[in-house]
Amino acid sequence: TGAPFLRDLDDVRRNPTLDDLAMFHKLCHMLPALHSSAHHIVEPYDHPISQRHLRITYSSMKYCDKTFMGMTTSPKNADDVMEMCAILFGAEFMEDHPVTTGNCNGNSPLVWDETMLGAMRAFCRRNQPVLCSPFVLGGANTPASVPATVAQLNAEALSALAYTQVIRRGCPAIYGHYLSTVSMKSGAPMAGTPEISLMNFMIGQMARHYGVPWRSSNTLGGAKTFDAQAGYESATTLSAVIHAGANYIWHSAGWNEAGMHCSTAKFVVDAEQCAMAYRMAEGPKWHDFDEAVAAVSDIGPGGHYLGHPHTQDNFQEAFFMPELFDNNSIEQWVAEGEVEITERALNHARKLLAEYQEPRLDPATDEALRDYIARREREIPAADELNQHC
Repeated sequence: TGAPFLRDLDDVRRNPTLDDLAMFHKLCHMLPALHSSAHHIVEPYDHPISQRHLRITYSSMKYCDKTFMGMTTSPKNADDVMEMCAILFGAEFMEDHPVTTGNCNGNSPLVWDETMLGAMRAFCRRNQPVLCSPFVLGGANTPASVPATVAQLNAEALSALAYTQVIRRGCPAIYGHYLSTVSMKSGAPMAGTPEISLMNFMIGQMARHYGVPWRSSNTLGGAKTFDAQAGYESATTLSAVIHAGANYIWHSAGWNEAGMHCSTAKFVVDAEQCAMAYRMAEGPKWHDFDEAVAAVSDIGPGGHYLGHPHTQDNFQEAFFMPELFDNNSIEQWVAEGEVEITERALNHARKLLAEYQEPRLDPATDEALRDYIARREREIPAADELNQHC
């Protein structure tokens, strides 16, 4: 989320638009492994920044029927999100149901600023969950030590969790963080390092100690393209957060170049990796154990199970079969055009978009949302007007 660039359906790195944001929301709608559409997956540069949160929220609501995140870029922007949620879901419904989440980042070390706290208050007043997320750049805004970094992060996250209960006792909140370590060669944030995995394991234990759900980040990559580096970094972090028992896993698709761009190809492959991780987290399936063991006696020494009734009944669910990874022989791969993963992924994304059907909003609700956006855009000066006033 929040990428200032994207790599598009032609794998070209460029500035995003509202249409590009809608494309990612549509892809999220079509990918079962993604449970939430976030909010500004990419920054839509073709709309004034002062009004952008309205269009981002509308895109989240219009193009995907999954839960989404609300903008917390200012207290007033958060209020706008809450008002739009009240239009869509009903203010009374929101009192008893989480319909969106808000991410509030602490300014490490040891600062929660008024912008984030104001947005936090807007969400808590409506009983909507917030992620209390210190922003860790290990070695830069935390000590150059894994245990000391976790100690600082823990204090920052707990202070925010406590503050949510001051705002409204009993309102939902999530122990959060964003984790990266900093290269001492360049100062650039790094992804997929062993220290990030260790921090996730430690934070998971702390969250369970306090009895609170916790948020982590997922398939982060520092590579400039969807290459082997991106895959290794993403797989390392994905494995760590699943084994650490994270409850709310953000940044799960497309993140690359340390968050500077969202890759369309990586987006759909990451989603499939999330599906595989989810399957692993479910653990072994025991419902058919007796039938499966009985097949051993049926087949006997030296046989094969391909035609056995148990295999025929269960092969589609017994083992995960990736759609985007090629497991055929090299001869078949060559015969089919030697298509590598990036091209396969982009072709798959095009197919998903061609098959997309919009989960249409109720016409009266849609009109009310559009009217609210139009009114607020009249009230909020566009960026160029703000610059003239400054």
